[in-house]
Amino acid sequence: MEANPQGITRIISEQFGISRQAANKHLKRLVEEGVLTPVGRTKDRTYELAILTSWKKTYPIVPGMEEHEIWQRDVAPVLGELPPNVRDIWQFCVTEMINNAIDHSNGSSIEVSIGKTAVNALIVVSDDGIGIFRKIQSAMGLADESHAILELSKGKLTTDPRSHSGQGIFFTSRMLDSFTIHSGALVFLHDSVLTNDWLLNEAPVAGTQVLMRLNHHSSRSDRQVFDEYSSGEDYGFTKTVIPVRLAQYGEDKLVSRSQAKRLLVRVDRFKTVVFDFTGVEMIGQAFADEIFRVFAQSHPQIEITGIKATPQIQGMINAARAHWGDQIGGI
Repeated sequence: MEANPQGITRIISEQFGISRQAANKHLKRLVEEGVLTPVGRTKDRTYELAILTSWKKTYPIVPGMEEHEIWQRDVAPVLGELPPNVRDIWQFCVTEMINNAIDHSNGSSIEVSIGKTAVNALIVVSDDGIGIFRKIQSAMGLADESHAILELSKGKLTTDPRSHSGQGIFFTSRMLDSFTIHSGALVFLHDSVLTNDWLLNEAPVAGTQVLMRLNHHSSRSDRQVFDEYSSGEDYGFTKTVIPVRLAQYGEDKLVSRSQAKRLLVRVDRFKTVVFDFTGVEMIGQAFADEIFRVFAQSHPQIEITGIKATPQIQGMINAARAHWGDQIGGI
């Protein structure tokens, strides 16, 4: 219903094989019960999921602050009864994001808010610190904050390697239906339905805002996500999926070896690397050669594959592999 707010009467009628009059009655009852909120006049009316539970609290960042106490004392009771797999996901994601804010934000306070509908919950963790993209840019000596988002999407990224593994944001983004980080004027979004990472520009915000949404009846589990990107009994984080589009700035095409080398930074920390070409129409010969011949040849222990390549991109990859004369993996 969130995805099809307009024409909902027709959709209900067709989906359940009932008349439009019956569909209207159902909609009216859901509005009366407070599940849906009508928006607009009759002709152009749409429906939104009503917020059934709304909660917010601000916490000063102080020595000895512990994220699991915030979860147990405040967040879990507000979420209420949920299927065990959904509750486990929320516990992991909420505690990871609060811990990140405590340890990395350099801020003075954290705000946690919850909006719960009949279908899903949205939890927002905000801080008033330096901003996550700006901090990564500074710590890694990157050219701009957009490059920080590319590095963040790969995983295994932390500005404090002695205390953190750099896995929290990567796994959190894969467990939820949608995961968004808004810091400064940049937005990093991972959508589980589209299975894509996105870089957007929005009105600037101070600090960092992390928005997390999950359906109450999601079939996903934290174990499934860990299994997909890990291996071995110790659950080593061995696989990453890199959205190639994030290496593309403005109207620039991905044609040079230097662009490929930017994409390959820290890739040697994984055993399996999947390059996702969603949203990329073409790549240059030098770009493809640097990844699929030069890097692959010097790192034979790494399995390099790709997904969602256009025919032009596939041709460039095949040409690069042909020059090496060895098969590295298929797309």
